[in-house]
Amino acid sequence: MPEKKTLQRARKDKREGKAPSTQAGEFVREEVHHVREGKHGARSAKQAIAIGLSKARRAGVKLPPPKRASRATKEQAARETRAGKHPHKPSAARSRAMHKALEDEGHSAASHAALSRQAKRSAKKRGPADRKRAAAKAVRTKGPAVRKQAARKAAKTRARRKRA
Repeated sequence: MPEKKTLQRARKDKREGKAPSTQAGEFVREEVHHVREGKHGARSAKQAIAIGLSKARRAGVKLPPPKRASRATKEQAARETRAGKHPHKPSAARSRAMHKALEDEGHSAASHAALSRQAKRSAKKRGPADRKRAAAKAVRTKGPAVRKQAARKAAKTRARRKRA
């Protein structure tokens, strides 16, 4: 069951007209915190993210199933979406079993390095046009101070790559 604060943040995002993926991000954030604080573990960053997205769907976030996924994963996502429309308390036995299984997993899946690797891997799957569109949007939504900071960082990176 998601924490009350997470649900409030997700509802706030919805009221502000933000995308379902942004609303779902709150649940993923909560899951990463749980792994970091030792509530339970995760086998990989991808699993921690998947648990968060699953919670989001069950909480009623209108999140579509993943485009590039196996049929079973898509069906599971659809089931979770349906469960979100008619919420009921999860089975105590199943909840306990899942928690026990996750407790045996490590906590490095939620480390900054692991999440960064996962983000890069995920971004690489997208085409260059898609990445360019995302970068252009980021530039539009950043303020001048953050834009200046990003430009400095990019210049530093170019200089470092030139030397290597």
